[in-house]
Amino acid sequence: MDEDDGKNPSEIFKKRLKSFFSPPDPQRKKNALPPKAHFSIWYFLIIFLLISVVQNYFLAPRVENIPYSKFKQSLVEGQVNNLVIGPDKINGKLKAKGDKAEQDFVTIRVEDPNLIKELDERKVSYSGLYESKLMANILSWVIPLAIFFIIWRYAMKRMGPGYGVMSFSKSKAKLFAENETKVTFADVAGIDEAKEELQEVVEFLKNPGKFQKLGGRIPKGVLLLGPPGTGKTLLAKAVAGEASVPFFSISGSEFVEMFVGVGAARVRDLFSQATSHAPCIIFIDELDALGKARGINVMGGHDEREQTLNQLLVEMDGFESNKGVIIMAATNRPEILDPALLRPGRFDRQVLVDRPDINGREAILKIHSRKVVLSPEVDLKKIAARTPGFVGADLANLVNEAALLAARKNKEEVTSAEFDEAIDRVVAGLEKKKRVMSPKEKEIVAYHESGHAIVAESVEHADPVHKISIIPRGVAALGYTQQQPTEDRYLMTKSELLDRMGVLLGGRVAEELVFGEISTGAQNDLQRATDIARSMVTEYGMSARLGLVAYERERRPMFLPESFTSGGKTYSEEKAAEIDGEISTVVEDTHQRVRGILGEKREVLNTLAKLLLEKEIVQGDEMRALLGKGEKKGQV
Repeated sequence: MDEDDGKNPSEIFKKRLKSFFSPPDPQRKKNALPPKAHFSIWYFLIIFLLISVVQNYFLAPRVENIPYSKFKQSLVEGQVNNLVIGPDKINGKLKAKGDKAEQDFVTIRVEDPNLIKELDERKVSYSGLYESKLMANILSWVIPLAIFFIIWRYAMKRMGPGYGVMSFSKSKAKLFAENETKVTFADVAGIDEAKEELQEVVEFLKNPGKFQKLGGRIPKGVLLLGPPGTGKTLLAKAVAGEASVPFFSISGSEFVEMFVGVGAARVRDLFSQATSHAPCIIFIDELDALGKARGINVMGGHDEREQTLNQLLVEMDGFESNKGVIIMAATNRPEILDPALLRPGRFDRQVLVDRPDINGREAILKIHSRKVVLSPEVDLKKIAARTPGFVGADLANLVNEAALLAARKNKEEVTSAEFDEAIDRVVAGLEKKKRVMSPKEKEIVAYHESGHAIVAESVEHADPVHKISIIPRGVAALGYTQQQPTEDRYLMTKSELLDRMGVLLGGRVAEELVFGEISTGAQNDLQRATDIARSMVTEYGMSARLGLVAYERERRPMFLPESFTSGGKTYSEEKAAEIDGEISTVVEDTHQRVRGILGEKREVLNTLAKLLLEKEIVQGDEMRALLGKGEKKGQV
């Protein structure tokens, strides 16, 4: 309720008038919040327009604009005086009748050769007007230039100090303040060992005196290694969030520009900013773009990149870690980094951020499904078991795909069916139900996938089959057999590798037995089976004929697929022929073994293929029932 309600209007007016002229209360002024300064160029334009209107319509003297005919008539009547004749206009005084003052007037000058003669005859005072074009010429380019300069200054001010012509040497690192980095270790799961390694860095940033008192020195740099998508950047942000310190984030490629010396200048500027914000964290993502080993390019090194790397090495040597500046970097190509980066005193601590195990995948799924409405039937542990090899980014995409599928079906919650379909979509690609296949092709695909599934359930060391489908997916998959590992594996024995080769060759052998000819559908299977055989012979020493010799290939990326590099031959042509022969022997032995398995189970092969043609999708339990197995292989 207003305190003035119920009072006399005259008293209210007196009170407000008194408060208006009285000096402000100093205590009230002290407690008041400072006004927010907000300037816009529109304010300037509005004020300029108001001043122009006031000057033209209120402050400017009134001048009557008369036609030239009236001017000539007034001249004949002797009512004009004090004329100023210009090239385009005539100004003067117009005598008023009676006691009224003279009125200024202006008229447009027309071509009148007798005008001066008439003025002389009537003895009218007149003068000429000389107009200088210099000022007009100057204003014609000064005013546009001034307007452009004002707009440019305003734009530069709005963009901030990091932009402009002289900003090439400024670091492009994004600075996240203490309260802006809201990621903590609670948002990171599946990489518990890496989190434990980085707890020491958090403790140092929070309480550096604890280490300095004992003479300890925290590592200057922490290098996060791991495959793409495992959460290296997220882990670095979590360290900054836990320690509540500023976080500088920049990519390695943002240092190097086309101008020589810019990268080195940006490195200096980055470390200068970090020192002024200490304690803080500098995070360099994709360090391999900047820190590639010098001199490995046979075509000549990139001088600008090497200068930038040299400056980074100097800066890491030049500041003390006790200042509270921690450098963190992430890469999935540690094998190509310059050795000078990895020596003690620079990135002297390396933390592996590996693919999560089944428990880690379950924890990651719980984090990403916190905001998703899940059905009570959804078992995240089973989903984690079906996604071996998935990293954090893959699992986040999986949860999102399941939620999108549920929303597309207008469901109120996400069920196991959506997760099952999302796994198929992520692993095998988008389903293509509208692709028209001929009955003959569909029959070949059905026998092909049935061959894979039956061999997988017949050999001892293969993963159990979860689903068989003959619905085309992805770019080239006409069907697929999905196997579900019972546990995470880190080592493979010779028997397991041979069984895996047998599963890959099962589709090709099924086509041979049923149709008496082969198709192109086994192309990828043959490539993968050959790669396993070649690795057994040349890398793992699993050939009795060639002995315990590893015929090494070119050094491969540690965390990227093998397809990113080609093999290098380090042996003679004679030995290459022996290796090729041994690889062929391994593949052919497996081929004959698979023919025997499918020959014994020919009736089951026919039954399963017909069931696939009828239903298009067969679950693993249905197939095991045909084989006379009640449980999934490998389960108790």
